[in-house]
Amino acid sequence: MKLSTSPFIIIALGGSLVSPHVVEKGPLDVLFLRRFRKFLLKELSKGRRFCLIVGGGKIARQYQKAAGKVVSVPPEDLDWIGIHAIRLNAHLLRTIFAKEAHPVVIDHDPSEKEVKTLNASHAQLFIASGWRPGWSTDYVAVRLAQLVGAKEVIIAGDTAFVHEKDPRKFPLAKPVHSISWERYARLIPRKWKPGLSLPVDPVATKLAGSIGLKAKILKGNDLKNFAKAIEGKPFTGTLIQ
Repeated sequence: MKLSTSPFIIIALGGSLVSPHVVEKGPLDVLFLRRFRKFLLKELSKGRRFCLIVGGGKIARQYQKAAGKVVSVPPEDLDWIGIHAIRLNAHLLRTIFAKEAHPVVIDHDPSEKEVKTLNASHAQLFIASGWRPGWSTDYVAVRLAQLVGAKEVIIAGDTAFVHEKDPRKFPLAKPVHSISWERYARLIPRKWKPGLSLPVDPVATKLAGSIGLKAKILKGNDLKNFAKAIEGKPFTGTLIQ
């Protein structure tokens, strides 16, 4: 069942863009939020429709780390901490786009009735958050793509490419411009764990590969390049298919 006969563009916006590791004037990157709002409003003015899923970023990891320093925290509870941080970011974006966005954040896997309700909405923008433990925002993006019949997702994070090795550990790791889901799955851990930071996590990778989805991996703060990916033009980043 589809939300609309109009094509949806699915965007997974990395939480590191909203809540990065280093910001001089606070935990949130207000400058990026202003730039992103202007950018997305321009895209909406062209009649495009979006499902936007945001991650938890530094705030989620800070809370998870703090809890772990006090007591031993089960993975499920660490996930819930991350989910609520993601929901805070999602409500921040819904507030920023209050006039354009559907008024309710999608915070769980929609039922058939809920999909029909969303289908009847005239909103151009839907914002989603984390859903449940074991399901990352990457998975939410892929699942929503499956629901709305989208053929691809744009995963906009803090890195422009998939690399053959973790570039944080191996600075000379080569970027990959195009890769299959099967090969990509061999580059990443097999299982999801709270706080895992990858271009696309294992849970989302499995679903995306099974439904034949394409993923465009790019650096989210390069908005000119972001626009190229939205428009279907050649872009700087990695295509997984």
